[in-house]
Amino acid sequence: MKTLVIVTHPKMEESLINRRWVEELNKFPEKYTVHELYKNYPDEILDIKKEQELVEAYDKIVFQFPFYWFSSPSLLKKWFDEVLLHGWAYGSKSGYKVGGKKVALAISAGVDDEDFKADGKYRHTVIEFTRPFELSFEYVKADYQKPFVYYGLEHNVSKEWIERSVPLYLDFIDNL
Repeated sequence: MKTLVIVTHPKMEESLINRRWVEELNKFPEKYTVHELYKNYPDEILDIKKEQELVEAYDKIVFQFPFYWFSSPSLLKKWFDEVLLHGWAYGSKSGYKVGGKKVALAISAGVDDEDFKADGKYRHTVIEFTRPFELSFEYVKADYQKPFVYYGLEHNVSKEWIERSVPLYLDFIDNL
């Protein structure tokens, strides 16, 4: 079954790696459906019913975004608040519409992985910073997977570094 990749990047035209990942995913429409939130909702007014129907149509969902302020861009938070509603995503009469679906994050991080360690600059791992995502998906009974994180983009934006990430990312998605 195809994988839905929900991409949330407010400045995709300026992105090097997220744009490259989307380009690669789009080469395989039989395997991946790319859904760019900022492209589809430039006014940031979500079509909740459409988003819910999209989620219901897939068994694997990846949320791709750059790591902003130790979290995601604001439109993704809004998406969670407005799409994962009581009565649809959770609650005794909801049917848990996201329940059982494999869900993962794909994150591009500017700093090096060494900075995201207990003794590193930020004193916490990306796993710790993404705990709210994990708990939210557990709450709606989704099958949350460990995230894919590609580091070092602030200091290494070489074509080689970006291209190195592409097969790693595709392999991650294909093996969810």
